[in-house]
Amino acid sequence: MIHPPKIVVLVCLIGFGHILSGQSVFGKWKTIDDRTGNPKGIINIYEKDGLMYGYVEKILEPGKEDSICTKCEDELKDKPVIGMEIITAAKKDEDGEWKGKRLFDPEQAMTFRCKIWLNPENSNELKVRGYLAFIYRTQTWLRVQEK
Repeated sequence: MIHPPKIVVLVCLIGFGHILSGQSVFGKWKTIDDRTGNPKGIINIYEKDGLMYGYVEKILEPGKEDSICTKCEDELKDKPVIGMEIITAAKKDEDGEWKGKRLFDPEQAMTFRCKIWLNPENSNELKVRGYLAFIYRTQTWLRVQEK
């Protein structure tokens, strides 16, 4: 019986452990207002049929916990913001970034194209960029640590 050298086993274990510890964009993220630095809400990002979706799970701004979308039109008019889908059907590209045509801001009642990616230097930070024509804004969202 042939036994693999200990170094091969060690390299395989390290590689396997790295795969398991790799962070994902999916989960709960605390949104931070890029202008004030204050937390705004918790977004739950999940995968469905290979696409990214996200909805508002909780509003953290005092006094806005029960906000409704007063500026919205059509079927979203006067609907609760909690539970509202704000990321719809973003696709993962070859660079590991997620791009989509619908990043919805219920506060402004505006829809943006988006690009979403993990900060390569800190996997507990999610970069969320919204585009309107050639103008864009990027926010950093923080991973919510589950207890």
